[in-house]
Amino acid sequence: MKPRLLPLFAFVFLGASGTVLNAATPSAPVTLTRNFDRVRVEIGGKLFTQYVFADGASRPYLYPILAPDGTSLTRDFPMKETAGEDTDHPWHRSFWFAHSMMNGVDFWNEGTGDIGRSPKEKGRSEHVTLLETTSGAVGVIRAKNRWVAPDYRLICTDERTLQFRPGPDGNYVDLEITLQALPDQPLHFGDNKDGTMALRLAQWMTMPHKMGGKDTGGNGHIVTATGFRDAEAWGKRAAWCDYHAEYNGKTYGVAIFDHPQNLRHPTWWMARDYGLFGANPFGWHDYEKEFANDPHKGDYTVPAGGTLTLRYRFYFHFGDEKAAKLAARYAEYAAGK
Repeated sequence: MKPRLLPLFAFVFLGASGTVLNAATPSAPVTLTRNFDRVRVEIGGKLFTQYVFADGASRPYLYPILAPDGTSLTRDFPMKETAGEDTDHPWHRSFWFAHSMMNGVDFWNEGTGDIGRSPKEKGRSEHVTLLETTSGAVGVIRAKNRWVAPDYRLICTDERTLQFRPGPDGNYVDLEITLQALPDQPLHFGDNKDGTMALRLAQWMTMPHKMGGKDTGGNGHIVTATGFRDAEAWGKRAAWCDYHAEYNGKTYGVAIFDHPQNLRHPTWWMARDYGLFGANPFGWHDYEKEFANDPHKGDYTVPAGGTLTLRYRFYFHFGDEKAAKLAARYAEYAAGK
């Protein structure tokens, strides 16, 4: 049996990154601390999140994600078991980027997930190196990754930048990812609902729903920039979408902003009652009924040697969409602020 390739981080732990990795700087508004398998992100001296890149998962992810008061905003499973949490879809790790059809390989699901649909091959996006970790008014992580099929074929590479900073009533994460097609091979994204920039929210934030035939979930609500709410928000196009709920007498929300220059802006929203919350520019025929019989409507191909860049802002805020002034916050993002 051919041995599995070791993640390249093992060979570039210290010396090969493009920027010297900063030690913790307590006086900085945002402090990044590098460990062997993750980068710890603190805002105002409190843990906000960690960029986990080498724990054996099929992709890098952020976990946990905490409100300024310490409330956890994303699901613990499968990173740890928490009483009362749904344990479906173990590949939904808190905060991640993936898609289910990339050159015929499924980078979204794992194991037997979505086994009844094509493709059945499950790929991995593997950490290569950290190019930058910088503390300051804005914390910055830049990383490089490679996307590989089960037979070790290289499908593409990416370079991603995550920026962390405090907002007016919560915290921001800005993510920019550039996917690079190989010099001699196009990169083809297939039309499929399973993708792409996503969160799996805490159990208490979900809408009431059934899981395993049982009623479960919290008192969450979904709203889009165009006014679609709750179940009606799924598959709709809008510049932003918000998921919020009351918990222990306080309302918490998570908003995702789709950058105006993104492919097919405004994007479609993969907003599920059970807490899956994502933006997907490729699931066109799954989301719009008039194209249900055209399974390639949302296909997109990056030419050989070409790139595709996608940008998103996440606002982890207090209050509902009105209290958090999401329309104004999105206008700032669209204006480059």
